[in-house]
Amino acid sequence: MSDSNPKSEPFSNAEKDPDDWTTGDEPMTGAQASYLKTLSEEAGEPFEEQLSKANASKRIDALQEKTGRGR
Repeated sequence: MSDSNPKSEPFSNAEKDPDDWTTGDEPMTGAQASYLKTLSEEAGEPFEEQLSKANASKRIDALQEKTGRGR
């Protein structure tokens, strides 16, 4: 049995481009929606309720960059 953590490997979902996610077309998760709403408010940007998981992830990245969060 290996002691390595598969989530720490470079090919884990945390490292994949959202466009390559197998579930990327599904609606965003509740956690994504909550965080995205907070970021949108802080950035003075509209909150988009109907984003997919992949698009929500990209939007979160963009808004983190704009607000300085996530550094």
